[in-house]
Amino acid sequence: MADNLTPEQRIAAMRGVKSKNTSAEITVRKLCRELGRSGYRLHRKDIPGKPDIAFIGLKAVIFVHGCFWHGHNCPAGAKKPKTNSAYWRAKIKQNRLRDAKYLAVLESAGWRSIVVWGCEIKQPENVKLKIARFLAE
Repeated sequence: MADNLTPEQRIAAMRGVKSKNTSAEITVRKLCRELGRSGYRLHRKDIPGKPDIAFIGLKAVIFVHGCFWHGHNCPAGAKKPKTNSAYWRAKIKQNRLRDAKYLAVLESAGWRSIVVWGCEIKQPENVKLKIARFLAE
């Protein structure tokens, strides 16, 4: 985040961050349709972790994670906030723990899952291949 934002501007900017229907999610859904896989459901509250995309009949889910928010080990995920650092470190750690918990719960319930990271979206053909392999299992 830019250091020149006032606290009010920063709050407004953070409120503008979407949690559903992000550009990365929309790209992944488009890639699924290109693969001929359009029978998915979105943000199912009845599935642990509320996956972004769920193929109910296949018992397969796709999570689309933002690198910063979920602590990915890429440059975007490694960014360290300049303000309120302790809060953000704790928040991201908690997100990672929650993500791991839901992946384990899904696996024990017989669901297969993958995570598509925001940084991967820059190479959509690689993501398409990753999804194709996952759904073919």
